[in-house]
Amino acid sequence: MRPLWGAKRDKKPKPSLLAMAVGIRQKESVNKIVKKFPSSEFVVMLFHYDGAVDEWKEFEWSDTAIHISVVNQTKWWFAKRFLHPDIVSAYSYIFLWDEDLGVDHFDARRYVSIIKEEKLEISQPALDPNFSEVHHQLTSRDKKSRVHRRTYKVIGRARCNENSTGPPCTGFVEMMAPVFSRAAWRCTWHMIQNDLNHGWGIDFQLGYCAQGDRTKNIGIVDSEYILHMGLPTLGGGSAENKTDSGKLDKTKTPHAADKSSSVSTGRTEVRKQTYVELETFKHRWKNAVKNDECWIDRFQT
Repeated sequence: MRPLWGAKRDKKPKPSLLAMAVGIRQKESVNKIVKKFPSSEFVVMLFHYDGAVDEWKEFEWSDTAIHISVVNQTKWWFAKRFLHPDIVSAYSYIFLWDEDLGVDHFDARRYVSIIKEEKLEISQPALDPNFSEVHHQLTSRDKKSRVHRRTYKVIGRARCNENSTGPPCTGFVEMMAPVFSRAAWRCTWHMIQNDLNHGWGIDFQLGYCAQGDRTKNIGIVDSEYILHMGLPTLGGGSAENKTDSGKLDKTKTPHAADKSSSVSTGRTEVRKQTYVELETFKHRWKNAVKNDECWIDRFQT
């Protein structure tokens, strides 16, 4: 930010950016996350997908955050339009996070120190497997390590071992809490498709943005770990639509039941769209590789 008048304030620039897509129903979770990022070292940018902006003013950090509001859009839609690499080139690291994360065991300052020391271009905090929605074993926390870069599990048809060179065994992060270096983000931003909302498929191609060996430059930080609650927020869903067991509450009034049915339909349509976009992205990638005569796949085995 810059002053409207007077001399330019000579402040030390903040080296990193935290950007999140948020809804007011998750404000307590978001507040906890933001407070984990020291204001002296992080700029906070909130993408409001529900149109609610003024309601965040109760938090003292809100006045110094950057607020962007467009209804019913994902963080990848926002990132493509408002996080152009030239715009965010002042930041060494970009944290592009979801709002449904538990951060009791996370320290942003320590995290940055670790990824600098480990030379990680793309990373994420490990997920607590006991309380998180974990989709890939690679991102599950290893209690015995500070950072890990591969898993040795059998995942579907893949038998992950020390010879594995790519996802889902190594060179991979999930998309709920990725952290990018400046160089890695410039590459990733160009990979995001302007007309696809959900970003599905990008995660398996992030290795091409790792600025070298993806088995070394992409990693999971175990010592600073988070919880992923997996709350459905787009399409009308929210934490309030669930019972403690995570299922829709069918004991509510007819009006509430109708609303829940509408929410369920919206979420179903969102889920369908994500799979459609995944196939579109995979098809485009395949065609791009085929049609680019200069393309050399350095990860091809």
